[in-house]
Parts: sequence; C-alpha cells; structure tokens
Amino acid sequence: MADTKREIERKYESDESGLPDLTGVAGVAAVMDKGVAELDATYYDTVDTRLAAASITLRRRTGGSDAGWHLKFPVGPGVRDEIQAPLSDTLPRTLAGLVRSRVRDSDLVPVVRLRSARDVRDLLDADGRLLAEVSVDAVRAERLTEGGGTAQWSEIEVELADGGDPAFLDKVEKRLRKAGVRPSASPSKLARALADTAPKKKRRKEKQTPATAAPRTAGDHVLAYLRAQRDAIVELDPAVRRDVYDSVHRLRVATRRMRSAFRSYGKVLDRTVTDPIGDELKWLAGELGVDRDQEVLTERLTAALDELPRTLVSGPVRTRLRTWSHARRGGSRRRLIAVLDGKRYLALLETLDALIADPPLLAAAAGSPEKVIGKAVRKDFSRVSALVEEGLGLPSGHDRDVPLHEARKEAKRTRYSAESAVPALGDPAAALLNSMKSLQNLLGDHQDSVMAREALRELAQQAHAAGESAFTYGLLYGREEQRAAADEAELPGLWAEIKARTDSWVGGGGRRPR
Repeated sequence: MADTKREIERKYESDESGLPDLTGVAGVAAVMDKGVAELDATYYDTVDTRLAAASITLRRRTGGSDAGWHLKFPVGPGVRDEIQAPLSDTLPRTLAGLVRSRVRDSDLVPVVRLRSARDVRDLLDADGRLLAEVSVDAVRAERLTEGGGTAQWSEIEVELADGGDPAFLDKVEKRLRKAGVRPSASPSKLARALADTAPKKKRRKEKQTPATAAPRTAGDHVLAYLRAQRDAIVELDPAVRRDVYDSVHRLRVATRRMRSAFRSYGKVLDRTVTDPIGDELKWLAGELGVDRDQEVLTERLTAALDELPRTLVSGPVRTRLRTWSHARRGGSRRRLIAVLDGKRYLALLETLDALIADPPLLAAAAGSPEKVIGKAVRKDFSRVSALVEEGLGLPSGHDRDVPLHEARKEAKRTRYSAESAVPALGDPAAALLNSMKSLQNLLGDHQDSVMAREALRELAQQAHAAGESAFTYGLLYGREEQRAAADEAELPGLWAEIKARTDSWVGGGGRRPR
C-alpha cells in the first residue's frame, strides 16, 4: 500500500549560526525541540537522470519517523505530492508504475546517497497545534555514479503542517530573512547533490547549454505545440494511475490535440509518418474512454430523472438505469493500468519522443507562421462552416443530426488548431478559439441529446419487454427533443455571431474543402 500527502515546504541556505530564534513569528506560541535524527537516503534514477530532469525524486530512506520509500512529484513552487510506501529491500511495484512513463524500459539505479543529521523544531500555536516543522540539516552527499564525487552543506527546511495555511510560511520567511537567512538556490537536496558532485567537465557543459530558442518558423510553432502535448501525456500518466480527478479526461484531450495537429498541419509534417502515430493515439484515447462516454450519458439521464416530480416516475426507472449502465461498461481500473503498463503504450511514448527529436518536416515548415499556420486554420474553419450551413439547411431530425454531429467534431479540431496558432497569430486565433468553444459546447449538448434519446428508446423497449411502464422514458425522451430543438433554435444566431467575428480573417467558407 502507498499513502499520498501534499508537501508544502521552503528551503534556505544555512551557516554555522544555525537556526535563528523563531519565537517572534506571528502565531507561534512555542518552539519545541524534537532532537536530532540521523537520516540515510539513497536516491534512484535512470543513468541519464530522467526523473531528476523532471524534478521527480525517488528515494529509499532509513531513520526518522517516516522511513520507507518516497516518491515526490512537483505540483508548483515549493509544493510536491509525496507518495510513501513501507520500507523494503526492493522498489514497490506501485511506485515503479508511477515513474514508468519517464523510465520506460531503462533500469532504476542508485545515483546519490544523502546522509543528514536533522535537528528538528516544531512551531506550535497557543493551543499546542503544530504549525510547521523546521529543521537544520547537515547534509553529506555521495554520488554513486560517474566518478563518485562528494559534497556537504547545511540547509534550513520549513515544512507546513498538514492542512496548514501556506501564508504562515511567509511569516516564517520574513523572520528568517530579517536574520540574514536566504532561500536556497536549489529546489531539492537531490538537485543540489547532483550539481555539486557532477564531474567538472559535465558542470561546464551544463552551464553552456543554451535555452530553447523561441519559435520562428511555422514548423517551430507546430513542434512546440506537439511537444507540449507529448509532455502532457507523460506527466499525466502517474495521475491517471493514481486516479486523480479529471486526469483521464485531460490525458485523452492531449492525445486528441496531437492527432488534430497532425491532420491540420499536413503541409508542415509528413502525414505518411504522422498518420500511423495518430492511429496509435486514437487507440489510446479509446482505451482511456472505455467507460467515460457511458458515464457522461448516465449522468445526463440521472440528472434529467432527478428533475422529475416523483408522481411522474412510473416503475423501477432508477434501478433499470443503473442496470443498463453497468451492463454497458467495458472497462476497469485494472484494465486501464494494464494498458499503461503494456508494450504498445510504451512503444507509443518512444515513438512520440522520436517524432519530437527528429520531426518529418516538409518544405512548408520553413515558411512564415502567419502564412502557413493561418492557411491551415482557415481550412479547418471552412470545414466547420460547410457542415453548419448544411445542417441549417435541412429539416430537424436525423438528416440534420448527422452534419451537426460532424460539425461538432470539426469545431473541436478547429478549436485545437486555433489554440496551437495563438502564439503565432495572436488575437485573431484567440477570437476563433473562443468562438469554436462556444460552438462546440452547443453542438456537443445537441449530440448528447441525440445519444440520450437513443438510450431512452432502448430503455423503454427493455421496460416494455419486462412488463414495466415505459411512461417515464417517453416523458424524458420528449424533454430531450425539446432540449435539442432549443439548441437548434440557438444555432443560427450563434453562427451569425461567429461569422461576424471571424469572417474578416478566416473567410466565409460554405464549400467543404476536398
């Protein structure tokens, strides 16, 4: 089993003077001496330190009150999520899975050993409640790879108590700064150890490594967008494994954005290379969404049922809805983790890395962003325009539902292409992005109504076959028809607004591009 906690802390440089008096910090009634703990931690990483490059730390530590395996993911400045597992000789499988998207098939090896003498103080309020733990750490670092360099230093660490107010750390910092203490230049002990014990040649090389240049060409902008989606997939993998709220949806969105970019920028990237990758991304999105679409539909039907007065609910409607929903579910957490641990998924991650490292650029990639990217976005919008115009010209019903459903998908694609174009094209792309969000939301609600009516028809047939009343399903069906009609009535006005805002840049459209 592994436990997770949110760690909020700040680190400071320390010298021989040790810890300043903190009794003057606002809210602190007492400073309790907890004694000195001897900590011995071995940090694990790949030989090329992929985890450290992503500000992720994985260690096995003995000594202190929380001996065991600790895996830390960055959340923000001074904030990390720490996943703890009991002390054992080998890395727990749970933690190994959480770093797999970074590690892949590489081995995790000991890279640094840190031995610390930790002098601990608890800051307490007037009621004896813990506000923060402050420690002075005398650290000895030993590099276990590349020559085995050593280093030692002293630092002050202030960790907020669980559930504490982060503003309290500002008060402590104010007191420390007044005493001449300054924030640490390193975000973590591991980062400092790696820097201070690196071979001298490697240190010089790292200092000379230039920052990533700002995008200039169309290809630069497209690759920056693709790189962001690749990074999102890798970074969200542990969150999906931990079942963090909305992580599956966000990972699906990243795969969709990348696929959309492949299609929109076919003049920039060779589609004979990107199309097979897009197919694999589509497979991954499908695996991630095995149950999600069903959940969304069930939530819609349940919410609609909740709005009905009890007198209009005839028969075991809720029970049938639950039974129907469970029967249509095809996924599970175990299945999803198996997908993320599988060779196909890991091969996809390697393929995405290779694509970013050696992109299949075409001649247009060297062109100006305004021309190349602008043309791609306008082409996407023209598809949306043609489909909306087609739908608006048809009578309400199945014939209209089909082009409006396709328009929803194209609106999503255009939204993503506009999103990717904002850094290059600025306000016009941002305006189109907002327009496509509005259109996608409206058409999405319309399509959800189409799917809800299909589900209600199926449920009514099942209820009738079982000798139950189908009255409530029919009533809900009628309400969904009204909702769809309202969406369709709103569409012409919204579409007119969108065209008025965007036609000066994207053009009228109307004919579907071939």
